[in-house]
Amino acid sequence: MNIRLYTLPFSLIAALPMAAVAAEEKPEGFIEGSSVNVLARNFYFNRDDRKGQSSPTGNGYSEAWAQGLIGKFESGFTQGTVSFGLDGFALYGLQLDSGTGRSGGKGSFDVLPVDSNNHPESSYSKFGGAAKLRVLDTIIKAGDVFPSTPVVAAGDSRLLPQSFRGVTAQNTSLEGLSLQGGRLTGMSQPTQSGMDKGFATFYAGRVDSPWVGYFGGDYQLNKHLSVSLYSSRLKDAWDQYYVGSAATYPLNDDVSLFGDVNYYKAVDEGKKLLGEFDNNIWSARVGMKVGAHSVALSHQRNNGNDDFDYLRQSDSISLNNSIQYSDFNSPKERSWMVRYDLDMHTFGIPGLSFMTRYGKGSGADYRDANAVYMRRDAAGNPLTDQRRWERDVEAKYVVQSGSLKDLSLRLRQATVRSSAFESDLEEVRVIVEYPLAAL
Repeated sequence: MNIRLYTLPFSLIAALPMAAVAAEEKPEGFIEGSSVNVLARNFYFNRDDRKGQSSPTGNGYSEAWAQGLIGKFESGFTQGTVSFGLDGFALYGLQLDSGTGRSGGKGSFDVLPVDSNNHPESSYSKFGGAAKLRVLDTIIKAGDVFPSTPVVAAGDSRLLPQSFRGVTAQNTSLEGLSLQGGRLTGMSQPTQSGMDKGFATFYAGRVDSPWVGYFGGDYQLNKHLSVSLYSSRLKDAWDQYYVGSAATYPLNDDVSLFGDVNYYKAVDEGKKLLGEFDNNIWSARVGMKVGAHSVALSHQRNNGNDDFDYLRQSDSISLNNSIQYSDFNSPKERSWMVRYDLDMHTFGIPGLSFMTRYGKGSGADYRDANAVYMRRDAAGNPLTDQRRWERDVEAKYVVQSGSLKDLSLRLRQATVRSSAFESDLEEVRVIVEYPLAAL
């Protein structure tokens, strides 16, 4: 299937007004229903690997400061039962500060693209687009897309977002039910200007798989309870199945209970490019919200013999204990996490919020891992009884009014300590975002 791609000229970003415009309901029509949005994202990232050897640049230290512009165009649809439209995006990243010795190399740091000498690029850009078709309550897109499901989801935790290429479909015919499916033939990492035809996973690296497909849906039973069911196939690597549910239960106007459960099963598929495995992992959370305060406790278990893997730099892992750095998804690993959130609106400071959490994992055991996911100590023996903990702190403020309305400032800090299989590290991220809307 040959797909013609439509791109949004990057010069359009420069023409956008530098003041936010209130979003309105999109009218019907190709032109009337169109919109252009740009997000200015300033991103500072500092990661200090205390064990040193885990840093791709060899000195245990990674640091970068960059400015990103994320421009997206969405047209409306032409008139008629069968209608057409176009989407496009233009992304630009500019280095403000970094260097060869602190670029993070080609590891998971991933703020700026680097050359073979680990030298970060001064700037990079990415363009893409998709044609879309609407038939009644079904929208089909072909081209560059940003899927969002528990099994395949475009990641957005770095300077610029990740994207995929392929065909997706979404149906909302039944009230409360959203069905999604897609077949994707390539992925573009946050630091890439182009699109890889193959795929990469977080723990196994590059996989020579021709496509990834997914299908499933989310159903809102009522305003307090929702369920999700999805499956995906990374051709010749894995089949993944996901089921999840989330619930809230208000006790009165100020107090409510909440909780959720997430379960994945992953088995090898086709040519078994990632070896043979049959894994399952789950997490469960319970919590209480009292006015401005929220406290939650979660537990997570990987019952498989291998790491629970997912697409690299994607958000395709909906587990409670998958947090800023750690996923707590090693074989046989058990983890607990406690989280506290504070919304300062109740205390007269709307837009200001705080979060802190502490997660601890134990029992990671690689004795029965396959050759792809096996980890060994210096003597060549499989790692056993591995442990780690992570503590995260976050503060965020969103401007509520005035010319800087919706400007957000976010500070994130993480501390990780572990046994032999992971790094000890300190991590700081400062993210400033200013969304604009035009057209």
